[in-house]
Amino acid sequence: MAGIPPRLRPPAWLQDLLLALFVAYFQVRGTLLVGVEPADIPCLLLLAGTGLALAVRRRNPRAVFAALALASAGYYLAGYPDGPGWVSLFIAAYTVTNLGDGRRSVAVVGGASCVLTILWLATADLSPLNAAGWVFFRIGGIVMAAALGESVRSRRLIAEEAVARAERAEQTREAEARQRVDAERLRIAREVHDTVAHALAVINVHAGVTAHLLATHPEQVRGTLATIEQTSAQALRELRSTLGVLRADEPRTPPPGLGELERLAALGRDAGLGVVVDVGGGVRSLPSPVDHAAYRIVQESLTNAIRHAPAARVTIRVRYDDERLRLTVTDDGRGRTGAASGGRGVRGMHERAALLGGRVEAGPAPHGGFEVYAELPVRSAVEPGIAPHGDFEIPAELPVPHSDFEVHAELPVPPAVETVAVEVDPDPHGGIETRAELPGSPGACGGFEVRGGRPGAPAPVVAVVEA
Repeated sequence: MAGIPPRLRPPAWLQDLLLALFVAYFQVRGTLLVGVEPADIPCLLLLAGTGLALAVRRRNPRAVFAALALASAGYYLAGYPDGPGWVSLFIAAYTVTNLGDGRRSVAVVGGASCVLTILWLATADLSPLNAAGWVFFRIGGIVMAAALGESVRSRRLIAEEAVARAERAEQTREAEARQRVDAERLRIAREVHDTVAHALAVINVHAGVTAHLLATHPEQVRGTLATIEQTSAQALRELRSTLGVLRADEPRTPPPGLGELERLAALGRDAGLGVVVDVGGGVRSLPSPVDHAAYRIVQESLTNAIRHAPAARVTIRVRYDDERLRLTVTDDGRGRTGAASGGRGVRGMHERAALLGGRVEAGPAPHGGFEVYAELPVRSAVEPGIAPHGDFEIPAELPVPHSDFEVHAELPVPPAVETVAVEVDPDPHGGIETRAELPGSPGACGGFEVRGGRPGAPAPVVAVVEA
């Protein structure tokens, strides 16, 4: 009844009852036609009982099959003529393998079939051989019934597993979508907090200075108002860039990086801090996520110094090397270190560093004041190149062990290229190497998505490469 809509199907017990009544009638009527006398009540009762037993075949398939196997053995041992009395046995064998547990059910039916085969051959009249056709039909019929039941069971299990996999995949996609939305919401919240907090801290200081200068040195007010204007304009530009990801038609502007370190230091000096910048190790180009995170960490450190340690001396040390970027922001003020170390800003610095596989330490400095130390890995860029064997190789070393990470690169694909290799290395203790095929026709281009993750990580590493 696979083609009948579920709402129109009779219940299973009614299906089995109708089947049992039909088989009982068919076995009795068919056996009467092959020579059994109507007065042979025991034979007819045996045939009717084996048919009616199918009414409970789904409740206890093995018990029904065992009863019908014994009835079949008794039928032929009693010398009754051959006929359609085996139909119920075939259905019972099918039910056992169809509703059973695989090998064990097949073994039960197979063992019983072997015993019945020996009994059928022993009680059959095999001379002439043509008269033994019904015997061999019974043997082949029970084997085919069992095989059909096992086949239907296997197909049903495969279909159920496919449905379960599809449901799990859908749940995984929904979970990943929620994680990405949450991560993007958290990223926007961090950006807004860092931008607004820094701007308001600087504006607050200069507003206070302006109020003081109006009464004492009104000719100097112009400078403080210009600083307020510049700070607010810069904050608006950064907010527009941050919120622009929510609008597809909004032009994208590159996020600020350490290239604007001197501008940050100048704002800190204008706010009354003594800011000293010390850069060592040779300035070099950094991946955009690392560069932006470093900028925000320095910005938040200066904001905390302006708010909690006014008139302090702040030293910003930046050290470049091949593996990591090291930042140290130290002030000698006596501000509220507890508030500074436990606020949203410091938490945001930790989150930024953790997303890139780095770390942040923030707390009281050994000789007084407050210190923020950050280490950020610099190997997180995607740079195309040609492998020695002619393949198009894209190393994507992504040190992101605890979070989603997306690398988007628009890459020119040479016409003869057919293989693109992406290597995802989330941490020093493991990695994932993935190879994806791209169309190799001249002028063709393609794209692929690589997903991987370290066992135990709450979210996968994602590298999206479009070519």
